[in-house]
Amino acid sequence: MAMQGAPMAATDAAQASPQQIRLPIAWIIALAAFVAFWLFAKPLLPAAFEFPKAWYVPLAKWISTAMKWLIDEASFGLFSFTDLTRFVSAVLDVPYTLASSLLSTGFLEGSGSSAIQIVPPLPWIAVIGLVMLLGHWLGGTRLALLAGGCFLFLAVFGQWTSAMITLASILVAAPLGVLLGLLFGIAAWRWRWIERLVTPLLDLMQTIPVFAYLVPVLFLFGFGPTAAVIATLIFATPPMTRIAILALRAVPGEIIDLGHMVGCTERQMTWRVMVPAARESLMVGMNQVIMLSLNMVIIASMIGAGGLGFDVLAALRRLDFGAGLEAGFAIVALAIAMDRLSQAAAEKLSAPSPEVRNSGLVARHPYIVAALILVLVTTVLGYVVPGIHTYPQTLQLSTGTFWSEVVAWININFFDTLEAIKNAMLLNVLIPFKRFLGDLPWLGVTALLAFAGYRLGGWRLGLLTAGLALFIAATGQWEKAMITVYLCGISAVLAALIGLPIGIFAATRDRVWSWVQVAIDTLQTLPSFVYLMPAVMLFRVGDFTAMIAVVAFAIAPAIRYTALGIRKVDPKLIEAGRAMGCTEWQILTRIRLKLALPEILLGLNQTIMFALSMLVITALVGTRDLGQEVYIALTKADTGRGLVAGLSIAAIAIIADRLISAGAIHARRRLGLE
Repeated sequence: MAMQGAPMAATDAAQASPQQIRLPIAWIIALAAFVAFWLFAKPLLPAAFEFPKAWYVPLAKWISTAMKWLIDEASFGLFSFTDLTRFVSAVLDVPYTLASSLLSTGFLEGSGSSAIQIVPPLPWIAVIGLVMLLGHWLGGTRLALLAGGCFLFLAVFGQWTSAMITLASILVAAPLGVLLGLLFGIAAWRWRWIERLVTPLLDLMQTIPVFAYLVPVLFLFGFGPTAAVIATLIFATPPMTRIAILALRAVPGEIIDLGHMVGCTERQMTWRVMVPAARESLMVGMNQVIMLSLNMVIIASMIGAGGLGFDVLAALRRLDFGAGLEAGFAIVALAIAMDRLSQAAAEKLSAPSPEVRNSGLVARHPYIVAALILVLVTTVLGYVVPGIHTYPQTLQLSTGTFWSEVVAWININFFDTLEAIKNAMLLNVLIPFKRFLGDLPWLGVTALLAFAGYRLGGWRLGLLTAGLALFIAATGQWEKAMITVYLCGISAVLAALIGLPIGIFAATRDRVWSWVQVAIDTLQTLPSFVYLMPAVMLFRVGDFTAMIAVVAFAIAPAIRYTALGIRKVDPKLIEAGRAMGCTEWQILTRIRLKLALPEILLGLNQTIMFALSMLVITALVGTRDLGQEVYIALTKADTGRGLVAGLSIAAIAIIADRLISAGAIHARRRLGLE
């Protein structure tokens, strides 16, 4: 039966009925109505093309007034709201100070320039040794060498001090993000009303640009590393909450029934049955929190975090591509080490721990004993041999000058060619598409989005997409939103056009795919600011430069999801297609790509999300979209302006996410995959 089903599925995938190919009549009517409205309605209904200023909702003013009230007047009686937030900041400062003292500054007496170091930080050899011990405990010799090599890279290339400041922030933010995400996830799993309340908040936290809430974070928590930790928590906690909800719901019913049978209380059921049963998935959430915390290091440096993020930001301001790239690769090295260690921890902690019969301290805790001895010996020897405590500058390497000279050489020798490419794209693609979107009626676009939402996901999705589009128009952000859509749309299309062929080529070649994975992992862990420097140095500022940076940043998910979708296709279907006489081109176009379509759509979704997140960064190179509005609000400390622009970006992201996700579900059902 299985062998009979495979040819039938292959036939269904290879041969599409006319109804599947033909565009549904409802879509044709909707598009025709939209075009007719666009072409002929402007003289009769000008308000449909430009939202009347008299109808604007002064949301930015309301938010700024509310923030001013929170800071100046809000009180709980014994203390004000500002006192509460500063108390939270002071509490978070304790673990951060401890972590930074151990890794970077040492333990100090006094403050400011008069501070005296009483106890030095851990020697670089001790930190590398501790990381290798942790790697060996979690995953064996290979993981120990990989983690140790990544940290050694930081020392050899002169990034150690900055990396330890960054690591101190991660060591505080990641555990707090995991704990808060787990608690919110448990609450949402237990009480559905909390889930309904939390879900839109999670959507906003993940789609509003971080720049938009840096201003309120600064006002409420002050300037410094702890404010950066709080901003990181806002960005990194939502994935843990989502994964916790899904993991707890996926616990098998037999385990739950067993817990009830043995008489567990509600608390015991949660912490002794559900959480341990979902531990493997929860550890994946922990990995996501760590990686997102590392993605925040540059933006967090803008409000006092320092570390590697500050180095990249300073290099961008100087247009020093080499220095920025080295600091960026240091972040990549740190990310690789922490990613592999956290993945190994997920596997280690999910497996049953072996019993140790010998009751001796060394036998029970060999790694802890070895770590204590390592720290003690290297600290004592560090007073005698300075190179043991601090990596010698004479042994440091740098490739920064080389990379800067490479970019300069390209700029000198290929200036005319690069300028011709830029001008051709601007005149023939970018500017016409920008004008096209700017001329569209907001009312017609809103109605078309409502229709698309209704057709793909029902009346709720239709109302959501229409409401979000109306929010953008009513807050006066429509024009800038269209520029955002234009830049994001062109960048996402180019990223897909480049990423799809690469993903298709690599999917069926294991050796190529292994190398492509390394490349896209590096692309996704490199700080987004790093992409701006070569783009600015080669193409100056403007929309084309922004597009190049966005494409470079957003291409990774297009490659990854395309390859994963094709690799997931059942080999039996491929063999059935060959048995029916299909050529390799027919197998690719009529079987592989069709069955991988849902994953490809999800990859497009992620490409758009990456592009939107990058557009706020590209505001630094002269774009005129919502990203620049957020950045201007940050420079002027205008909370309302920044949050309204950020909410508009979130609205665009949510519309794209919901429509593409609904389209992917529809495609899976049509192909019989659900």
